[in-house]
Amino acid sequence: MGHASRALRHLTLAVVGCAFAAVSAVAEADEFRIGYIHPAERELTLSLIDRPREDFGTAGAELAIADNNTTGRFTGQTYVLDAVPVGEAAEAVAAVERLDAAGVGWIVADLGAEALLEVADAAAERDMLVFNVGAPDDDLRLRDCRENLVHVIPSRAMLADALAQYLVWKKWPRWFLVTGSHPEDQAYAAAIRRAADRFGGRVVEERVFADTGGARTTDTGHVQVQARMPVFLQNASAHDVVVVADESEVFGTYVPYHTWDPRPIAGTAGLEPTVWSSAHEQWGAVQLQNRFLDRFGRRMEKEDMLAWMAVRMVGEAATRAGAAERQAIADFMKGPDFQLAGFKGQALTLRPWNQQLRQPILLADGQQVVTVSPQEGFLHPSSYLDTLGHDRPESSCSLDRG
Repeated sequence: MGHASRALRHLTLAVVGCAFAAVSAVAEADEFRIGYIHPAERELTLSLIDRPREDFGTAGAELAIADNNTTGRFTGQTYVLDAVPVGEAAEAVAAVERLDAAGVGWIVADLGAEALLEVADAAAERDMLVFNVGAPDDDLRLRDCRENLVHVIPSRAMLADALAQYLVWKKWPRWFLVTGSHPEDQAYAAAIRRAADRFGGRVVEERVFADTGGARTTDTGHVQVQARMPVFLQNASAHDVVVVADESEVFGTYVPYHTWDPRPIAGTAGLEPTVWSSAHEQWGAVQLQNRFLDRFGRRMEKEDMLAWMAVRMVGEAATRAGAAERQAIADFMKGPDFQLAGFKGQALTLRPWNQQLRQPILLADGQQVVTVSPQEGFLHPSSYLDTLGHDRPESSCSLDRG
C-alpha cells in the first residue's frame, strides 16, 4: 500500500472515529423532563364545534417536545413529556411530588388560580419552574407573584386592552356590557371597564345575565333563544357595540344575531381577543398549523398553542444558555437575552417584574383573524407590547428587584 493510500486510510479512520464520538455524545445527551398537569375533563361549550378533545393542550405539548428534540439532536439534548391529568387541586399538588420523583424539572400547569398557586408553592420546594397556561387572573400578575411561576397565558387585562384598542381605533367607543353571573365573568367585565377607562371607551350600560341552571342545549333551544335574547337586550342605552363577558359559557354564544339593535358583538363572543386562532396563518403560522394538522388530524386550538409555547420556552432557554442546570436555564429565560418565536410577528419576551410573557393578541371571529393588537398609535416608552395588560407601575410585584 502506498503512502498516499495509507494516509487516506488513516484520515478515513479519524473521520469515522469523530463520527462515533459525536454519536456517543448524542447518546449521552442531557435529558430534560417536562411535566404537564391538565384537567382530566374540560368544561363543555355551548357550540358543538368547540367541544374539547381529549388531547387539547397535550397535543401542543407533544409537538413542542418534537420541535425541541429536532434541535436537541444537534446540541446533545433530549426532551421528554410527562402528562398528568387531574380532577382537583389536591391531585395537582400530589402530581408535583410524582413528577419530581420522575426527574421532571419543569411543569406546565393548565389549572385555575387557586390550584396553580398550590402547585407553584409545592414546586418551589423542589426547585421546579412552573408555567401557567390556564389562569388569566390579574391578581397573579399584580399581587400573588411567585419566583418560580411564569405566565404564558395572557391576563384578562391583556385580552381586554387588546379588544379596547381596536374598538377605539374603529371609533366604536360606546359599549353595552353584558355580563354573566359567575366570578370569572365578573372578573372579565372588570377588565373591560378598566380598558375602557384606559383607552377612551365608555360603558354606557351594564346588564347581568343570571345563570339559573338547566340544560345547555335542548331540541327547542334555538326557539327559546330567538324569543328571549332580543327581549333581554332591548331598550339599552345608545351603543356602538355589545361587549360580552361570559367566560363560564352560559349565554355568550347566543348573543350574535339575537340582539335587539343591529350591533357588532365582541368579548367572549363574536370578535374575541385570544392568544391563538386555528385560522391564524401569518408570520409562518400556517407552517405550524399544517404540521399540527398532519400529526394530530385536527386544527391547533389555543390550549395547544399555550402548551406549545411553554414547552418551547424550556427548549429555547436550554439551547441558548448551553446548560442543563435548572437554575441556569431559569436565569437565562428571565434575562434580557431570552426570546421566543411565537408566530405573531415579533419575538416574545418576559416582563421581568411579574414574569408575564409579552405577546401580541389576536382578535378573531372563529373564521378569520380580523386584526392583531397592539394597534397602531398606542405607544409605550419601552415596549409597545406593554400597552396590553398591567404595566410595571400598576403591579406590586417586583421579581426583578429581589
